[in-house]
Amino acid sequence: MTHPALQLDDTVHQRVRLGILAVLTETKQADFAFVRDALDLTDGNLSRHIAVLEDAGLVTVDKRIEGRRTRTWVSATKAGRRALAEEIKALSALIARVNGSP
Repeated sequence: MTHPALQLDDTVHQRVRLGILAVLTETKQADFAFVRDALDLTDGNLSRHIAVLEDAGLVTVDKRIEGRRTRTWVSATKAGRRALAEEIKALSALIARVNGSP
């Protein structure tokens, strides 16, 4: 049996990216400002982490013109939802092991 820590996904496990996926799995999609404010991030920090997740196929980004402004919507893909579920499973196994559970 491998150690549960080996099951953690480096792309998902990073604190901000884990938070982004968690926020996005609570809803079908969220606008950029909502995610930024929910996780207390700067625009640049959030943009960079969304780009990493998008490159990995874990989120999609949809920019729309609404009135005179561009609004950015972000959604978790099926792969992103699955990756978050696997990360939670690995974290749960790690916690159980540390707490002495089988």
